[in-house]
Amino acid sequence: MSTVEDFTRTMQEGYAIAGGSILLGAPLFQGDCPKDTYVRVPLRTMNRHGLIAGATGTGKTKTLQVLAEQLSLQGVPTLLMDIKGDLSGIAAPGTANDKITARHQKLGLPWEPAAIPVELLTLSQEPGARLRATTSEFGPVLLGRILELNETQQSVLALVFKYCDDNGLPLLDVQDLRRTLQFTTQEGKADIQKQYGQVSAATVNTILRKLIELEQQGADTFFGERSFDPHDLLTLRDGKGVVHIVRLTDIQDRPRLFSTFMLCLLAEIYSTFPEVGDPEKPKLVLFIDEAHLIFDNATKALLDQVETIIKLIRSKGVGIYFCTQDPGDVPDSVLGQLGLKVQHALRAFTAKDRTTIKKTAQNYPITAFYDTEALLTSLGIGEALVTALSEKGMPTPLAHTLVRSPGTRMDVLAPNELQALANGSELARKYNEVIDRESASEILDKRLKDHQGGDAPTPAPAPKPVKKETSVIEDISKNTMVRQVGRTVFRELTRGLLGVLGVKTRR
Repeated sequence: MSTVEDFTRTMQEGYAIAGGSILLGAPLFQGDCPKDTYVRVPLRTMNRHGLIAGATGTGKTKTLQVLAEQLSLQGVPTLLMDIKGDLSGIAAPGTANDKITARHQKLGLPWEPAAIPVELLTLSQEPGARLRATTSEFGPVLLGRILELNETQQSVLALVFKYCDDNGLPLLDVQDLRRTLQFTTQEGKADIQKQYGQVSAATVNTILRKLIELEQQGADTFFGERSFDPHDLLTLRDGKGVVHIVRLTDIQDRPRLFSTFMLCLLAEIYSTFPEVGDPEKPKLVLFIDEAHLIFDNATKALLDQVETIIKLIRSKGVGIYFCTQDPGDVPDSVLGQLGLKVQHALRAFTAKDRTTIKKTAQNYPITAFYDTEALLTSLGIGEALVTALSEKGMPTPLAHTLVRSPGTRMDVLAPNELQALANGSELARKYNEVIDRESASEILDKRLKDHQGGDAPTPAPAPKPVKKETSVIEDISKNTMVRQVGRTVFRELTRGLLGVLGVKTRR
C-alpha cells in the first residue's frame, strides 16, 4: 500500500531540477497536493517536443497558455497556432477570481497576473502581420509533396523551377507558377523540348488542376512577397520571449493551406537556424493546436517529411508541441519522438473510445500510485497526467497534476483590442507592405506580346558587369534579390536532403 510519504519522496526526487525549469503545477495524491512538491519541466529538455491531449473542455488550451507564458517569462519566444481563436488573451494580464484563488491555495503557490509581449500573425485578412513565402522559396520538392504529385509530375515541376532559374524568371506567386506551366506546352514548347526534353501536356494539366485545388483553400494569399523571415520569431522584449500568435480562425475548413504553411515554416526554420545541440533553454518553441489538421488525410510522403523534420529540428534548439483531442491523431512514429506528455481527461462513450484509453494508458510510465486507465476518464478540469524528460533524458514519474492557472487573461481579446495590438506592431508594418515586382508571368506575357507583334522574343537580360569601385561581396550584400536567391538555393539544398532522408523512393 503506497503512502503519502512514499509518493512525496518519489515526486520530489523525480522532479528535482538543478537548472532552469517551468513549474507546471503540483502532483495530487488521494485528492491533496503534498507540501513543497511540484511538477517541473526542465528548460533544457523543452526542445525534445511534446503532446497536450484531452477531450473538449478539459483544460488543454489553458495548459498550452501556461506553458507559453512561463516560457516567455524565462526568455524563450514561442509561436502558437490559434485555430479556435481563444489564445489572444495571452496579450492581457489576467484577473483573479474565486476559482483561481482556491486552486492556487491548494497548490501552495501565489497567483500573479502576467504581462506577456504578443505579436499577431495571419495567413489571411485577420489583424496582424501577413505570413507569406514565394513559390521559389517553397521549392519543387516540398510543393510536390503538398500537391501529392507522382514521380512523373514531380519531375515536370522540377523542370519548371530549373527553367525559371536558368532564364531569370522569378517564381513569386501561384500566378507565376501557373503561367510558366502553361508556357511549357504552348509558346515555349520548342525551347523547352530543345533544352530539357519533351513535356507532356496531360501531365501539365494534371498539375494545374491540383494547383487550383490549393488556390481554392487560399494559397494565393500565402504565396508572394514579402517573405516572412523566421528569425523574426526570436524576439525578446524586456527579457521576455515574445509570444507570436497565428490567427487561423478562418481556415479551419482549409487544412491543405494549414499543412502547406506548417511544412514550409518547419523546413525554413531547419534550413536557416544554426546547429546548437542541447542548449540550456530552447531558442524557439512551436505549439500546433488541432494537430489532426496536419495528419488527417496526409500522404505517406508527407508523414515521412514531418517525422524527419521532428527528428532533426531539435538540434536547432527548437521544440514542437502538438495539441489535440485524441493522442491517436498523432502517428506513432511522431508520438515516439515527444518527450513531454500532458494528458487531460478522455471520454469513454464508445467501444472505440475505450480502446483509445487503453492504448493511451500504455504510452505512460508504469506507476504504483495510480490506476492510469481508470484515472484517464476521471480527471477533473485543469488536471492532467504528466510525464516529462529529466535533465538526464530519463522519463519522470507519472504525476496526476493539478495545473496552475495562467497569469494572463483566460478569455479572448475584443475586436478593438486585436486591432489595436496589430496597429502597434512593427512586424505588421514590415510584412503588410504590398510588393508586386515584375516576375515570371509578366515577363512571359511581355515576350509573347512582343513576338506576336512581329518582333523576336525578348531575350533574357544579360547580367550587369561588376563596378570596379566595389567588390563582388559588397555588391551581393547590397542586392536584395541576390540575397533572396542565395537563401533559396540553400533552402532547396536542405529540402532536397530532407526528401532523401524522410521519403522512401522506388527505383
